[in-house]
Amino acid sequence: MERYFHMLLKTLLMGQGLSALICGTAVTSQFLASVYHLDLPMLQSFINYTLLFLSYTTALLFKTGDGNILQILKKKWWKYILLGLADVEANYAVVKAYQYTTLTSVQLLDCFIIPVLMILSWFFLKARYRIIHYVAVCVCLAGVGAMVGADLLAGRDQGSTSNILLGDGLVIVSATLYAVSNVCQEYTVKNQSRVEFLGMLGLFGTLISGIQLAVLEHAQLASIQWTWQIAVLLSGFALCMYTLYSCMPMVMKLTSATAVNLSLLTADLFSLFCGLFLFQYSFSGLYIVSLVVIIVGFVMFNAVPTPNPSPESVSGEGGYDNQAAEFDEEGRVGSAVEVSGEHQEKEKGETDSRGRKHPSENSECVVISSAEL
Repeated sequence: MERYFHMLLKTLLMGQGLSALICGTAVTSQFLASVYHLDLPMLQSFINYTLLFLSYTTALLFKTGDGNILQILKKKWWKYILLGLADVEANYAVVKAYQYTTLTSVQLLDCFIIPVLMILSWFFLKARYRIIHYVAVCVCLAGVGAMVGADLLAGRDQGSTSNILLGDGLVIVSATLYAVSNVCQEYTVKNQSRVEFLGMLGLFGTLISGIQLAVLEHAQLASIQWTWQIAVLLSGFALCMYTLYSCMPMVMKLTSATAVNLSLLTADLFSLFCGLFLFQYSFSGLYIVSLVVIIVGFVMFNAVPTPNPSPESVSGEGGYDNQAAEFDEEGRVGSAVEVSGEHQEKEKGETDSRGRKHPSENSECVVISSAEL
C-alpha cells in the first residue's frame, strides 16, 4: 500500500510537471505575441520537431534489428505520416482558434479531448472504465468550469469574436487530433518504445511543419526584426516544448493518455498564476478552488484500477490505464504462483512406492519404473 501511494504521488507530481512545461510555452508565446507582435505558430512547432528529429530520429539510425529506422519505415511509414499530420495540425488549429473565438470558448471546448480519448481508448486500447472514473472526469471538468467562471468574473474573456463558429470548430478539431495523437503515443510507448515514437514524430513532424511554414508564414518570417529578446523567448519556448514531448511518454507509460490529459487541465491555472505577476491579471479565489478540484479528480481517476482485459494490448512493460491496475494485477499474479506451487506439490505426492508416477488426466506421457524395465 505504501508503494502504491508513492507511485500515485509520483504520477501526480510528474503530471503537474508537464503542466508547468505547458505553462512555460504559454507564457513565452504570450510575450512573443503581445510585446513583440510575433505570431508564428508553425515556426515554433518547426523548431520543436527539428529538435526531436536531431535527437530521437538520429538515435534510430544507430539501432539494429526491428528498431532501426529503415525497418520501421518499411513496415509503418504511412502510420507515422498520419500521426505526424495529426500532431502538427492539432498544434496549428488551436493557435488559429484564438483569432476567431474567445479564451473562454477555447478553455471549455479544449476539454473535448477527454471524452474523445476515453472513446478511442475503449475501442483501440481495450481500456475498461468504471463508474468512479466517469465521476472523476466530471469532477475535473467541474474544476475547469470554476476556472472559466473566475476568468469571466475577472474580465479575462480575451480573444476575438470575428467568427466564433469557425474558432470553436477549430478547437474541437484540435482536441480530436490531439486525442488521436495521444492514443497512438500510449500504444507505441507501451508496446514499442519511446524513442521510436518521438523519432518518427520528429521526422514527419519536421517535414510537414516545414512545408506549412514555407507556404503559410514565409512572409512573416522574412519580416522579423531579430533581437536577442526574441531569440531567448523562442529558445525558451522550444526548450519547454521539447522537454514536454520527451517526458510525456514516460508519464503516459505509467498511467494512460486519459490520466495525463486530466492532469494537464491545471496548465491554464499555472499560466494564470504566472500572469498575475507578468501580465497583471486579476486574482480570484476560484482559481485555487479550481486547482484543488482538478487534482482531487485526477487522484480519484488513478485510485481505482482500469486494466486492459485484452492480453494482446498489454506489453511486457505495462499496458494499464493507471498505477492501481498494475498493483491489482501483481496481487493476482502472486495468487496464481501460489496455486501453481500447491498443484506441483500435489503431483509429487501421487508417485507410488515402485517409482511410478500416476499420469494426470491431460497427460499423454507414460513413465516406466526402473524395476519394471
